[in-house]
Amino acid sequence: MTCLSRKDLGLLALRAAVGGVLIAHGTQKLFGWFGGGGLEGTAKAMEHMGFEPGRRSALAAGLGEAGGGALLVAGLATPAAGSIVAGTMAGAISVHAPGGFFTTAGGYEYPALLGACGLALGLSGAGRYSLDHATGHVLDRASVGLLAFAASSLGAASVVARRQDVIRRREARAADEAAQLEGTGLS
Repeated sequence: MTCLSRKDLGLLALRAAVGGVLIAHGTQKLFGWFGGGGLEGTAKAMEHMGFEPGRRSALAAGLGEAGGGALLVAGLATPAAGSIVAGTMAGAISVHAPGGFFTTAGGYEYPALLGACGLALGLSGAGRYSLDHATGHVLDRASVGLLAFAASSLGAASVVARRQDVIRRREARAADEAAQLEGTGLS
């Protein structure tokens, strides 16, 4: 009989905590569970935040959180799961960045912590108490993690850049409308 490994128990505890939080947040977005807006409510919120199209963005965020979290909890394809979580949290960080770092001011502290935990788990592996270990590490090869990280990074960068473009266009439209109102004397 093998002795229990504190490191492996620690990884299990971290995977369960981080993955559980992500699953809860993702199912809020997808199904409206735990007081969430569901896909339709989240789609409207995403559009408002500059993520267009809103429904596709809501689906991607919900699946990234719930799916990435579920993979972390199970310890399955952990490098890919960590990359999915990190990429999904990059979008959330872009929303909260104007609030600064601390969550108390609406900042990005919380999604940054979740993303960093996902990335760290992806790099460290799930440990002995995981499906990765039980399946002989078929899905947690370093190459899988590197490919997933590259894809996640490119996807997150694209989403954040597209959101910034949407916000710039909205600000320009608002400035044009204000200028037009000013020119008519109705402002």
